[in-house]
Amino acid sequence: MAGSVSRRDFARLFAVGGSAALFADPVWARQNAPAPAFSPTISGTGEAYWKSVRAQFVMPPELGVLNAANLCPASRPVLEALKRESDSVDRDPSAQNRSRLNGEKENLRKTLAAFLRVTPEEIVITRNTSEANNMVSSGLDLKPGDEVIVFHDNHPSNLTAWNEKAKRFGFSVVEIPQINPHPGMEYYVNAYRKSITSKTKLLSFTHLTSSVGDLFPAKELCAVAREYGVMSLVDGAQSFGLLDVNLAEIGPDFYSGSAHKWPCGARECGVLYINTRAQKNIWPSIYSAYPGAVGISRTFESFGQRDEATMIAFREALEFQTKVGRAAIEKRSRELANQAVAGLSKLPDVKVWTSPNPSLNAAVVSFLPGTLNSQRLGQALYEKDRIGTAGRGGQDRGGLRASPHFYNTPEEIDRLVSAVGRYLKSGV
Repeated sequence: MAGSVSRRDFARLFAVGGSAALFADPVWARQNAPAPAFSPTISGTGEAYWKSVRAQFVMPPELGVLNAANLCPASRPVLEALKRESDSVDRDPSAQNRSRLNGEKENLRKTLAAFLRVTPEEIVITRNTSEANNMVSSGLDLKPGDEVIVFHDNHPSNLTAWNEKAKRFGFSVVEIPQINPHPGMEYYVNAYRKSITSKTKLLSFTHLTSSVGDLFPAKELCAVAREYGVMSLVDGAQSFGLLDVNLAEIGPDFYSGSAHKWPCGARECGVLYINTRAQKNIWPSIYSAYPGAVGISRTFESFGQRDEATMIAFREALEFQTKVGRAAIEKRSRELANQAVAGLSKLPDVKVWTSPNPSLNAAVVSFLPGTLNSQRLGQALYEKDRIGTAGRGGQDRGGLRASPHFYNTPEEIDRLVSAVGRYLKSGV
């Protein structure tokens, strides 16, 4: 793309004529038809609106990937920003050219803070959820005799980190068992409350499980932690960018998230929220150059060289979600998931692991497809039906996982259910 496009020009062109005019150079633009204009003024209740949203993603229309819990596609505004800013640095890596990017990290920090309803002084820009969670488990001054309460069905990376660091530093890890199907919010509130002792220093739990989509009572659990003078860590890998998260209401000490999942941003960028009240309790894990400019980032974010293009693209992703409507995104994704739960539950021999109660799940659906080989089924769904899912191996609620997001359609859910039903009869 010759020359450069300012953010103001890009926003004007995007709003007036769609983003396709800005994408003459990338391969993905040459391979896809021009996208119709997206207008956030259209009502978000009809399929015409969601088709205009889908058109801002470069996935071909016949491909329905239901795997947002692992990796989401980036939207056109994100891709354009990533290419534009990466090209600029590679064409002119001088200090003079790069100096114009000095404020972009802080612009992202402000956008993240507004997105989560907190302050920029409480935001650390990380690479992903795993790094953010590890900053907490490595940064807290935990000693022999201390206890940390975790949820057994948290993501394995976070669970492993706590257990391995417990071996090194001598503190104890207490696990809250996972119950399937979801036993209800009050069950987990009581389970955590009963596990707190005078030795407890922190409660850690996942906001939404990546396994079967169990939604946790984050606000209530954080309130229990404060009641007992205990810190709280909310693993937001599956809620950030999906749910309309309001950390001012939830009130955790720490919250983590990734750009590459539900926010549909550039890969290898994420967030760690550290509540002002908890900042005195945590030490930085990395000491290097280029810290942030405000609050905790001045001492906690000296990570050395960063990629400003990724940060700019991350900001574009959050701004795009805001244009689409965060409450509308949550409603759409949850409706698609519950459509899948209802449809799959009607198929003979299919075991749906996800709770059928819409108040207890959110956009992650796992199921066992009878006696079918799940790996072969997943491959057939992708190759023959153009539906992407994720496999769940092992003995723990195995099978397939479908995690739809706001760029997916009801027709894609119907294709999934119909195809599974067909393979149950014919085999794979």
